[in-house]
Amino acid sequence: MSEAQSVIEFRNVTKRFGDVAAVLDNNLSVRAGEFLSILGPSGCGKTTSLRMMAGFEQPTSGEVFLRGQNVTGVPAYRRPVNMVFQHYALFPHLSVADNVSYGLRQRSPKPSRVEIGKAVDEALAMVRLEGYGKRRSYELSGGQQQRVALARALINRPAVLLLDEPLAALDAKLRHDMQIELQNLQRDVGITFLLVTHDQEEALSMSDRVCVMRDGRIEQTGSPRDLYDRPINRYVADFVGKTNFFAGPSRGEILSVRPEMIEIAASVKQLPEGLSARVPVKVLNRIFLGEHTEYRVASDKLGEFMVMAPRKSERLTGVYDIGDMIAAGWRADAERILPEN
Repeated sequence: MSEAQSVIEFRNVTKRFGDVAAVLDNNLSVRAGEFLSILGPSGCGKTTSLRMMAGFEQPTSGEVFLRGQNVTGVPAYRRPVNMVFQHYALFPHLSVADNVSYGLRQRSPKPSRVEIGKAVDEALAMVRLEGYGKRRSYELSGGQQQRVALARALINRPAVLLLDEPLAALDAKLRHDMQIELQNLQRDVGITFLLVTHDQEEALSMSDRVCVMRDGRIEQTGSPRDLYDRPINRYVADFVGKTNFFAGPSRGEILSVRPEMIEIAASVKQLPEGLSARVPVKVLNRIFLGEHTEYRVASDKLGEFMVMAPRKSERLTGVYDIGDMIAAGWRADAERILPEN
């Protein structure tokens, strides 16, 4: 990808804090107008990467480019980016309108009162908070506060909006609703969004591409479907969704089969035709999850593994109880041979 096509670029970026390497020799190119998520567990280097993009941290080595310009060493206030923090960082003593306009009021020369008021109204409309300008932040719900933080960042029309786990403080239903709103907002405004999260569902549901990190390094970057269907190793397969691992054909390899790709039936004979694997299993656990049931089963040959049965299939096969002897199998194209690392 050329510099003209990328809005953010890491070139061999490393960040050390004393003897600790938080980010190790990473290369990443973020395309203009895309929604990219950096996904990984705590301590993998994802937030440090975000802070280097924002200018709050500087690389120990390597270079950071924004819109093709080398901004390594350039402070945050001189970069065309804005950041939405996990806890929003709103000013409780200011009104919603004053929170949103804060960045504009720090500019030199300062825009006129009319220009600021118009920009605030447009920003609040973007996040569906028209008429909330006079309220205080503490009078708002968690979802509304999150929208105010977004409006405050978007009012400056940054080249990139950086989001540091902005949905972590919300409850499950509101988080799901805000995932949809964020995705729609990004499409509407056309600004590059870069999200940091440890929640794989969040990353997969919102992003054009996902960058998976481990121990300071980028393991794999690709579309959500690519990462789910074609992970490059066990770590990515295990972190992106649920999967079962079995002994592979060669040393250092494993066989990965997603639980939703496994068929179950009352007996081996009742399994569908065309399956490459057919084994009798015992039901160890059953967890009802609404749209599907999750079974933990055990085979003398394969050990324990997970099966996800959709409600639609249970209408035909029935629901199995703990202790039942049933059968499980899958097609050859459900298997993926992966290296351990």
